[in-house]
Amino acid sequence: MISDGLRRIRLDLRSGTLLAGPVTFHYRLCGLQAAGPKLPPLQRLVALGRHRRFLSSLFPPDPRMARWIDVLRVHDGLADGASQRDLAAALYGTSRVQEDWQDGAGSLRSRVRRLIAEANAMARGGYRGLMLGNNLS
Repeated sequence: MISDGLRRIRLDLRSGTLLAGPVTFHYRLCGLQAAGPKLPPLQRLVALGRHRRFLSSLFPPDPRMARWIDVLRVHDGLADGASQRDLAAALYGTSRVQEDWQDGAGSLRSRVRRLIAEANAMARGGYRGLMLGNNLS
């Protein structure tokens, strides 16, 4: 694993040892369909070799990150005893809660309930899926 603490590239050693000195890299691409997902890691490694740093442009942010941050905030709020309304105010602002909390549609309440359910699921072990790279909402 080569990492700068934020980004990483994993290299798998198929045989031999790294202790014997310089190594030769071989990158396997089997078939055009399988090649697509394997190209970004290779581009990242080549860029690291050329620029001696990780290029942030080759490590796009995960689009689910904002949701995960909200889930963490909800978990922390629940641990501190916050109500659903308190959580909504912290996430979306007091004025929005005052406007939308009592409306007939209940979309803001539903959103908070879904976040609470997801926070509870994560606390019960769902976070392991994030570390394994599983596709979570």
